[in-house]
Amino acid sequence: MKKIIFIGCVESSYIFLNELIKNKAEIVGVITKSKSNFNSDFMDLSPLCKDNSIPYIFVDNVNDDETVKFIKNLKPDIGFCFGWSQLVKKNIIDLFPEGMLGFHPAELPNNRGRHPLIWALVLGLDKTASTFFQLDEHADSGNIVSQKKLSIDYEDDARTLYDKIMNVAIEQLKEIYKNLNEKSLISIEQDKNAGNSWRKRSKIDGQIDWRMSSRAIYNLVRALTRPYVGAHTVFKGNEYKIWKVQEIVTNDYKNIEYGKIISVKNNYIDVKTGDNLIRLIDYEKFEVKEGEYLL
Repeated sequence: MKKIIFIGCVESSYIFLNELIKNKAEIVGVITKSKSNFNSDFMDLSPLCKDNSIPYIFVDNVNDDETVKFIKNLKPDIGFCFGWSQLVKKNIIDLFPEGMLGFHPAELPNNRGRHPLIWALVLGLDKTASTFFQLDEHADSGNIVSQKKLSIDYEDDARTLYDKIMNVAIEQLKEIYKNLNEKSLISIEQDKNAGNSWRKRSKIDGQIDWRMSSRAIYNLVRALTRPYVGAHTVFKGNEYKIWKVQEIVTNDYKNIEYGKIISVKNNYIDVKTGDNLIRLIDYEKFEVKEGEYLL
C-alpha cells in the first residue's frame, strides 16, 4: 500500500483523514495546526491521530524546515494536502516520490483560488464540482485526477453544500486510493489559459448592503452561514450576524427606501431591499422597531 503523509486543518480535512483511516490506508504521518485565526471551519486533527497512533506535528508554515525533517524521516510515497490555505513549495512537493494530491470544491479550471464554496453561493451559481488534482507550485492548476459535477439548489446554503460536496468527495477519494495502489490513476492536464481565479474575501464582503436585490442578499447570507463567519448588517453603529433569511417578492413597497424595517413580528424582521423584501429568520438578536433603518 502507498504510504501517505496527510496535510490539513479544517472540517473537510478531518472527514477525509477519518475516511482514509476507516479504509485502512497507510497514513504514516499528519501535518496540521493547533489553532487557526482565519479558518472558520478549523479542526484539530491531533485527537484523531492519537486515537489511531499516527505521528503528527503542528506547523504554522507548511514549507518550513520542521516539515522537511518530518517528511524525510517518514519516507512517504505520496502526500495528500486537503484543506490548507497556503501554497506548498516545490522543494516540499519533491520530497514525495509520487508527488502530492490536492482538493478543490470547484469545476477546475474554472474558479481556482480562494473560498470556492462561498463564492459559488454568493454568485448564485447552479452547479459546482468536487475536484482532486496533482499539486504543483501554483494555485489549483495541476493535472486533474478526479472530477465530479453536482448541482447547487436554491435551498442550499454553506452547510448543505459543504455536506453535499463531501459526500461526493469521499467516494472519489476511495476510488483514487484504490487506483493509486493498483497503479491505474489517470490524470488530465488543465488548460492553463482557461478558467478564472477567485480572490480572497474580506470582512466588507460579508456586510449586507440593503441597496442590493433580495436575491443577492439571500445568496450572501446562505454563502456565509455556519460553518462560516456569517453575513452581517449594521444598526446604530453595531454589527449583527445574520444566519438565515427568506426572500419575499412583492410589488407593494416600490416607493419605500431600502433598509427600512417594514415589519417586526414573531421574531421575524422584514426589511426593504433594492427591489423586494428580505425576512430575517435566524439572526443575532437586536432591538429594532418598525420604521427604523438598517444600513
